[in-house]
Amino acid sequence: MAGKVPDDLYWERITYFLDRVVPVANEYKVRIACHPQDPGMPHKEGYRGINTVLGSFDGLKKLVAIRESPYHGLNFCQGTVSEMLENPKVQIHEVIRYFGSRKKIFNVHFRNIRGKFLNFQETFPDDGDIDMLRAIKTYKEVGYDGMLMPDHVPRIPGDTGGKQAFAFAFGYIQAALQMIGEHA
Repeated sequence: MAGKVPDDLYWERITYFLDRVVPVANEYKVRIACHPQDPGMPHKEGYRGINTVLGSFDGLKKLVAIRESPYHGLNFCQGTVSEMLENPKVQIHEVIRYFGSRKKIFNVHFRNIRGKFLNFQETFPDDGDIDMLRAIKTYKEVGYDGMLMPDHVPRIPGDTGGKQAFAFAFGYIQAALQMIGEHA
């Protein structure tokens, strides 16, 4: 289909897919994790006529509710979810609590941003608006015990392949976990 894709058609296609995949995930006990649409787009106009129905907190709530299963959840990209919010510094903890308390966070892309919905910049974990230590404590509060991993990192001139940038991000995560007593 070319042109505008109405939200109801988008949801129909997502439901069609989940109707077929979630039963197989249940049968074989395989977790399927959806990454949110990235980046956030204007809610009514979308991008080139396609609204990002998985580009909002409400859209993600609807996604995980379509076919309830312990094997259907999110690749929770904290950076992408933060990009969807008007006040991510405050709101991200509510979102973590919502999905985490329902055991719908299967892994975490632990990334920070500066800014808000439609006006943000990706940053290193220690340089954005989100208090990343508080975020780790929020994950712990809801019983999340999975991976925290970098997603992508800002570029450093001369850092071929992002090796230094990723080393910093992994080191930050390890240090943060040690600070809250979760050293593995």
